[in-house]
Amino acid sequence: MRPSGSWGPTGNARLPPAYLAEVASPIAPMTEADIAEVIAAYGRSAANAKAAGFDGVAIHGAHGYLIDNFFWAGTNTRRDAWGGDLARRARFGAAVVAAIRAAIGPELPIVFRFSQWKLQDYEARNAETPDELAALLTPLAEAGVDLFDASTRIFSAPAFPGSDLGLAGCIRKLTGRPTMTVGGVGLSKDLQTSFVEETQMIDNLASVAERFLRGEFDLVGVGRGLLMDPEWVVKACTGAPFRPFRLQAYGTLD
Repeated sequence: MRPSGSWGPTGNARLPPAYLAEVASPIAPMTEADIAEVIAAYGRSAANAKAAGFDGVAIHGAHGYLIDNFFWAGTNTRRDAWGGDLARRARFGAAVVAAIRAAIGPELPIVFRFSQWKLQDYEARNAETPDELAALLTPLAEAGVDLFDASTRIFSAPAFPGSDLGLAGCIRKLTGRPTMTVGGVGLSKDLQTSFVEETQMIDNLASVAERFLRGEFDLVGVGRGLLMDPEWVVKACTGAPFRPFRLQAYGTLD
């Protein structure tokens, strides 16, 4: 399902042509009934997670998937209450959060993953200014998000001109919610480049620690490093060398 039926612009997509042709094919826009059912489904799934004994709920609202499709003007061209300005494009995500909060109660935490970049376009942006970012994410915080997982390609990249705050730091400042940073922690290249070039493990953990200590974020996410080196945390503590990230160890993207 997609809010407007469009996968989005394809000119900047870094995907294999055959796969791109398949996923970018237009489909019917979501109807009001579709939207209502999806929101309700999030609530039911969250209730099931609570009943199963999970400790919280993490929502994927990034990278060009469904919730992010509502956020991004490149995929949300609706002219009803679900599209248009940032407040309306935020409405679906906020409704999902509210449904989950109603289903799980006030005790369990809700984590919301947010990004500017998409699979459709690594340079895409939902918000061009801090004020626009606040307009997009404040409704989600008010609906019940406890922590924002700020997904970036490089954690230290400034979110906006005029400040060295990364996306996690900017979100924390604007919403007052705790944040997690992720993207290139301990690595020399971003995720996409790692698919085609060997990525060396580098020691940028001092920068991570400095930003953490000054209150820019509250948690740090590590992905590729742990995939390649199960002793990553121990080595980070002891200073032992990490294993490099080699995609070939897991096959190719053919």
